[in-house]
Amino acid sequence: MRYRVLGGTGIEVSAYCLGTMMFGAVGNPDHDDCARIIHTALDQGINFVDTADMYSAGESEEIVGKALESRGSRDDVVLATKVHFPMGEGRNRRGNSRRWIVREVEESLRRLRTDWIDLYQVHRPDHTTDIEETLSALGDLVTAGKIRAFGCSTFPAEEIVEAYHVAERRGLPRFRTEQPPYSLLARGIEREVLPTVRRLGMGALTWSPLASGFLTGRYRKGRPIDLGTGRAALTPARFDPALPVNAAKLDAVEELTALADDLGRTLPELALAFPLAHPAVTSVIIGPRTGEQLAAALKGADLTLDDAALDRIDAIVPPGTNVYHPDGVWQPPALTDPALRRRPATDRAARELLPRQ
Repeated sequence: MRYRVLGGTGIEVSAYCLGTMMFGAVGNPDHDDCARIIHTALDQGINFVDTADMYSAGESEEIVGKALESRGSRDDVVLATKVHFPMGEGRNRRGNSRRWIVREVEESLRRLRTDWIDLYQVHRPDHTTDIEETLSALGDLVTAGKIRAFGCSTFPAEEIVEAYHVAERRGLPRFRTEQPPYSLLARGIEREVLPTVRRLGMGALTWSPLASGFLTGRYRKGRPIDLGTGRAALTPARFDPALPVNAAKLDAVEELTALADDLGRTLPELALAFPLAHPAVTSVIIGPRTGEQLAAALKGADLTLDDAALDRIDAIVPPGTNVYHPDGVWQPPALTDPALRRRPATDRAARELLPRQ
């Protein structure tokens, strides 16, 4: 296992980060089995574990907390979690406000059975909260010893830059990391996000390296895809080969599989090695649901792609392009809320009464 320094913090983390989104009700509900996966990952040299408060409504954090407590290895693990998404009923049980962050960090600490969190991440932007409010609250948590560092997740480049300049002007601690989606089929962050992260000295922890399952080797061109089972049953539109976007994925998968074969590797091993070839990326998040999936991922830990392999990848999926738009990526509020891009009707009516020039 290789190790890298996390965003100028001096904290060394493994190049593979164990993501735990699939631990709990939405993935693997067997707590003991999940604990075995965590322990195996630690035995194999992974020292970085990422979770979030909203994963299975807190259950993932509880699983991680119990597994680390039973192992007695908290001091050797770099533990990351996130805040932002709704947790239960209530208007103020979500978002990036000081009120919610200060409250929810205590809940995460309780579920994780620890006194501190190494990396506390803001899961998505929040246009209702001034970024200075968020940075100030997170800085106070660092001072209080509740967290060691903080970062953001799935922020667009302009939001990252704004947060950096606000921190600089106000003398506040700044985001040390960003967690974006990045894979062989989704390279859009190479245009702005990764160059911005690198320029600002931040670390990047990338998620969805297997492109929501398309880079596992399970889905191939010309083979039937059962849209009624597994991941396909949850989001059929993501896998239906009749849709042009999915046909494009399958075409790229065929070419990438041929490249992996030429390297004597599997497609998943190629997919996990690819993000780590970018100089801005610190760690790639793997999210196994089973021990077998973890073992398959770890087989590629020693793979480093040379220029010839990266040139072939560039020819299949050009740099900075997305074969598909990753799910879960933040959208500007004005694209999802019509009221934010339209003048109120009363305002428009009033303007109609003004004399025309």
